[in-house]
Amino acid sequence: MLFLLVLIFALSGQAVTVFAQAVTDEQLGLQYYNNREFDKAATLFGRLFDEKPSVYNYTYLLQSLLELNNLDEAEKIVKRQAKRNPEDSRYLVDQGYVLIRANQSSKAAKLYEQAIKELPADQRKIAELANAFQVRRENDYAIRTYLKGRQLLSPDYTFGFELAMLYEVQGSFDRMANEYLELVEVRPEMLKQVQDRLQNSLANDPEGLKSEAIRIALLRKVQKAPDDVMLSELMLWLSIQLKDFNAAFIQVKALDRRLDENGGRAFALGQLCVANEEFSIASEAYSYVIDKSDDPTLVIQSRIELLRTEYEIITRKYPVSLPELEKLEVRYQKTLEEAGRNPLIFPLIRNLAHLQAFYLGNTTSAIALLEELVGLTDSDRLMQANSKLELADIYLFTGDPWEATLLYSQVDKAFKNEPIGHEARYRNARLSFYIGEFAWSGAQLNVLKAATSKLIANDAMALSLLISDNIEEDSSTVALGTYARADLLLYRNQPEAAIGVLDSLMDAFPFHSIMDDALMKKAEILMKQGNFQESASLYQKVVSDYGDGILGDDALFKLAVLYETHLQDTTKAMAAYQELLVKYSGSLYTVEARKRFRTLRGDPVN
Repeated sequence: MLFLLVLIFALSGQAVTVFAQAVTDEQLGLQYYNNREFDKAATLFGRLFDEKPSVYNYTYLLQSLLELNNLDEAEKIVKRQAKRNPEDSRYLVDQGYVLIRANQSSKAAKLYEQAIKELPADQRKIAELANAFQVRRENDYAIRTYLKGRQLLSPDYTFGFELAMLYEVQGSFDRMANEYLELVEVRPEMLKQVQDRLQNSLANDPEGLKSEAIRIALLRKVQKAPDDVMLSELMLWLSIQLKDFNAAFIQVKALDRRLDENGGRAFALGQLCVANEEFSIASEAYSYVIDKSDDPTLVIQSRIELLRTEYEIITRKYPVSLPELEKLEVRYQKTLEEAGRNPLIFPLIRNLAHLQAFYLGNTTSAIALLEELVGLTDSDRLMQANSKLELADIYLFTGDPWEATLLYSQVDKAFKNEPIGHEARYRNARLSFYIGEFAWSGAQLNVLKAATSKLIANDAMALSLLISDNIEEDSSTVALGTYARADLLLYRNQPEAAIGVLDSLMDAFPFHSIMDDALMKKAEILMKQGNFQESASLYQKVVSDYGDGILGDDALFKLAVLYETHLQDTTKAMAAYQELLVKYSGSLYTVEARKRFRTLRGDPVN
C-alpha cells in the first residue's frame, strides 16, 4: 500500500513537472516573439508544434517563419496543418497568403476560390473562413464568403451585420447602409441593434460621408414604401442623430397623423429642439400641438413652452426689441388668465416673473408673482426650489444680496446632493464673487467642479479659474474686484456702467492677467447692444494678443459666429472657423466649428 502511494505521488510529480515545462516553453516562445527574436521563437515553436500541433503553436510558428521570410518552411508547415485538418478551409487561406508573399498571386487566388467554392452550409465554418480572410486583409474575399454563406443559409442567416461592417471598412458606405436597412426590413426586431451600429458609425464620420449614404439609402426606401412606419421611425431617428430638425419635424408630423398620436411626439421634439437651441423649429412643433391636439394638458404645456421659446428667440436678437418683449408679456398674462392658478401653469408664472424683472424693469410685480408661487408650491418641492432661485436672482438684480444668499442657501440645504442644490450653491458662489468675497467663492467653486451636472461643473471651473488666475502674488484683488463690479453691473442690466468700469480697469491695469477677460466681457456687452464691428475688433484683439491663453479659442469661436450670424460675412467666418480648427485642434469648439465651416462651404452636413 505504501509503495502504491509513493508511486502515485512520483507519477503526479512528473506530470506537474512536464506540464510546468510545457507552459514555460510556450511562455518563453511568446516572449521571444514579442521581443522580435523570431529565429529563437521559430525554433522553440517548431519543437512544440512537432510535439503538439495545436492552433496556438501553429500560429506562432507560422508568424515567426513569415517574419523571417522563410517562405519554403512556412508553406510546409501550412500544408502539414491542412493535411491534418482537411475540412478546415482556413488553412487554404494561410497557404494562399504564403504564396502571395512568394509572388505567386495567381496560385493563391485559385486556393481562395477553392475555399469559397467548397464552403459548406455551416454558419460557424462560413464565419471562420471569412475571419481568416479578414486576418490576411483580404476583405473582398471575406465579403464573397459571406455572400456565398447568404446563398447557402438564407433566410436563417443573412450575415447583414458582418457585411455592413466590411463595407464600412472598405469605404463602401452606400452598400453598408443598404445592408443595415435590408436587415431591419427582414427582421424588424433588430431595429435597436441596427440603430446602435449606425450610431457608432456616425460617431466617426468627420466628412459626413456615412451619414449622407445612410440618408440617401433610407430616402429611397421610404419613397418606395411611404406607409412603412418602421422606415419612417428610422428616418426620424436618423434626422435627430444628424440634428436635422427640419427633416425630423416633417417625419414627426407624418407619424403623428398616421398613428394618431395626438401631438405627444411633436411636443417631445419641441423640447429636444430647445435643448439644441433650434428655437424656430421648436416654435413650429409647439404650435402644431396647439393646433392639432385635443389633449388639454398637452395644449397648455405647449402654450407655456411656446412662450418660453419665443422669449429665447427675442432675447437672442441683438439689440433686444423692447416692443416685442412687451407684446410677449401680454400673451403671458392672457395665457395665465385663461388657465388660472394650477400646477400646469406654474412654470409660466416663473418665466413671466423673469421677463418682467430682467427685461421690463417691473421687479415689484415679478417679486409678488414669485412669492405667490412659492406659497402655491408647498406640495411640489422642486418647483418651489426653482421659484426660490428665480426670486433670489431678482433680489440680487435689485441690489439685495443678503435676501438672495438666504434663498440660495435654503435651496442648497434642502437639495444638498442634487443638481438643483448644486445650482443654488453655484449661484451663491457667484454672488460672493460679485461682492468681492473671493476666498469663500473659490472654496465653493472648487467643490462644485466635481458636480454631476456637466454644465454646473464647467461654469464652476470657469469662474474658479478666473479667480485663481487673477489674484496677484501679494493677494491683491483690486483688479479682480473691479472686474467683478463690472460683471455685477451687467447682471443688473446696466451695460453702459459696466463698460465704464471695464474701461477704467483696462486703463489702470494694462498689463494685468485679467485684460483678456475684460476684453471678452466688453465684447459680449457690445454685441448685445448691436455694436457688432466693435465687438468683432475686441474678440480679434484677444485672439491676436492673448491667443495662447485659455480664452483664445473661446474668442475665436465667438468671432466666427459673430461674422456668420450678425455681420453676414461668410468669408471671414469660414477663415475664423478654419483658424480655430488648425490652431486649437483640441478645443471643445472644434466639432461645432467644423460643422459650421462645412455648412458655409455648402457641404452635406451630418
